[in-house]
Amino acid sequence: MKVLIVSDSHGLVSELGVLKKRHGKEVDLFLHCGDSELAASEVVMEGYITVQGNCDYEDKYPTETIQEIAGKKIFLTHGHLYDVKSSLNSLLYKAKEVQADIACFGHSHYLGMEVVDDVLFINPGSLRLPRGRIEQTYVILTIERDRLETEVYDFHKGLLPELKNDFSL
Repeated sequence: MKVLIVSDSHGLVSELGVLKKRHGKEVDLFLHCGDSELAASEVVMEGYITVQGNCDYEDKYPTETIQEIAGKKIFLTHGHLYDVKSSLNSLLYKAKEVQADIACFGHSHYLGMEVVDDVLFINPGSLRLPRGRIEQTYVILTIERDRLETEVYDFHKGLLPELKNDFSL
């Protein structure tokens, strides 16, 4: 099973549509970690499970959600309510509370993946305003039993093979 994870697109419309067209046949679930700055009724948001970020002013998005796929529980939030720019501790506590295997978030615009206390944390970076890198990134997570693989893509250049990671939970 494959999950596309994107965040912090800050008003981009056509790019979110491109991601669905580019990966729609291979991806089973599309997650947006907030700060789309688009209305929930925007056509391009159809098919994305989305949470509200600090720059999303429409309250039709939840602040967090849980999705289950391929036997794994994914906790999705933007991250601003868990102070992710300072530490992952609050988000780790919440992920443990809801028994999540994976926590997806954005907010900092920094791409990163790491396992802490048996929880895989994924921040796909920012599609519009990346920090720490020049690439406008998103992540495709592949779930195969206890093996998780993350592949990082630049919106313009495609797969960045040097950033591929394998994790086991």
